[in-house]
Amino acid sequence: MITIRQAADRGHVNFGWLDSHHTFSFGEFHDPRQMGFGPIRVINDDRVSPGQGFGAHPHRDMEIVTYVLEGAVEHKDNTGSHGVITHGVVQRMSAGTGVVHSEFNGSKTEPVHFLQIWIVPAARGVKPRYEDRAFAAEGRRNQWQLIISPDGADGSLDVHQDARMYATELAAGQSLARALAPGRNAWVQIASGSVTLNGQTLVAGDGAAVTDESALTIAATEAAEVLLFDVAI
Repeated sequence: MITIRQAADRGHVNFGWLDSHHTFSFGEFHDPRQMGFGPIRVINDDRVSPGQGFGAHPHRDMEIVTYVLEGAVEHKDNTGSHGVITHGVVQRMSAGTGVVHSEFNGSKTEPVHFLQIWIVPAARGVKPRYEDRAFAAEGRRNQWQLIISPDGADGSLDVHQDARMYATELAAGQSLARALAPGRNAWVQIASGSVTLNGQTLVAGDGAAVTDESALTIAATEAAEVLLFDVAI
């Protein structure tokens, strides 16, 4: 079964410096029917104005992944970690026992567009850690590139959860299949462009919960960037 979460149905806040759409309940947006998908708790589609951002604030017991679509995000935290994240570079922060961090637009002149993803960890109270990693563009062109995993397979960033996130950039007219093992389900998020998912149309900002399916076929009706989360529910 495929259940589409259309972009227009997401929660939305606009604070001037931040224009954010929430796939699941977050902050001022609460919908008891949209509390996440398995361990995926948050997918926020954020646009931040030049020179603006999220000041120092705390987190604990959450795996936080930042996936930049355009522009740059600058990260700082109280462990001394610092990074500037651009498209193709992915950031993972395990908040664990507690971390204080800030995330700002890394440019004073250009906006930044990124997805902030929260995954509930399988273990609480782990040591906080931060890492960012560059992923080669050719590794996701018309193919699945593993970005996060529980074991760091194939050069991916590891998280404290049985969850895998794949990315692909599909050229118009290209299609890509993905098998789902028994007991596994998927969330598909369209970062840009438009596709069909097992024949159903999805456009930028749309998401889809995939349950009780053995295989997926994603076909790009125009150039598209797509994230796929493989999780157990």
